[in-house]
Amino acid sequence: MADIVALPIDCSDQISSDAARKRPISVVMVSYMTGPALMESILAVLADRDIHELIVVDNGNTEPSRARLSELTANRHRVSFIQGHGNIGFARACNYGARMATGHYILFLNPDAIIAKGSARELANAGDCLVQPWITGGLLRDIEGKEQRGGRRAALTPTSALVGFLPFLEKLPGLRSVHREGDPMPDAPIQIETVSGACLMTDRPSFDKMGGFDESYFLHVEDIEICRRARQMGGQVGFVPGATVMHYGSTSNVPRIWIEGEKLKGFLRYFWNYTPGPMSKILTVLAAPFMATAIMGRAYILTLKAALFGANPRKAPPAK
Repeated sequence: MADIVALPIDCSDQISSDAARKRPISVVMVSYMTGPALMESILAVLADRDIHELIVVDNGNTEPSRARLSELTANRHRVSFIQGHGNIGFARACNYGARMATGHYILFLNPDAIIAKGSARELANAGDCLVQPWITGGLLRDIEGKEQRGGRRAALTPTSALVGFLPFLEKLPGLRSVHREGDPMPDAPIQIETVSGACLMTDRPSFDKMGGFDESYFLHVEDIEICRRARQMGGQVGFVPGATVMHYGSTSNVPRIWIEGEKLKGFLRYFWNYTPGPMSKILTVLAAPFMATAIMGRAYILTLKAALFGANPRKAPPAK
């Protein structure tokens, strides 16, 4: 598996920074039963004057949340609130929001992600130095300030996924996990294979060239897939450590078992589509029970722990 290399930044053809700052940034935020973190995330976006507009795609929220979202929409011209379509899945909802966006740059941001001021422009500036179709992602931190898993990843393969599920395998020679949060933090943007959909930016030409997210993924793995597709089309993906986001994670008020089940389906779909040859298809089928055991087993354990010891400490605080 290839190691991460420093991003070859060649901005000789980039437009001046003054001109770049005039190109608007749209944020697309897909929400499904998010809870109080949603309002905190929205307010953080609106506090950044670099962001031209926020499009909230309501895939399903509580009535109090919808009432507050409607109030925000009425009082702030920078916010658009789209609802009435039901839970159409994350990838499809991202594409829906992107079609409504008017900005040159499109930042897909989770509804429980609190973006720091200036981070959106950092992502855009780094993207302007990349080959289209490009994607950039930011540094995800948890509520304690530690780097979260998934913000920077290598290419997903059956082997790298297995090592990610079973970290002890990384002690064996030649085996590395798909996750790279244990690597030294770079001082500047670097080229990487995969970034997280919790904070993922592209520009309109790149998004249109890629055709958006693959809507056959309902929830999870769509970010891995679009990063791979960008690279296969000759584009580049970049990790931008200066673009920071505090990500609560796991705030949706839905059963973890259902979420992990969708993740399992996403992984199986990805490996089926991207592993060439009949033997690889056979191996995907044979590996499916082991993947199901790893993913769903973890979901059941975490669900049991939550029932015994209380709520997930990473969740957002109660609404004030």
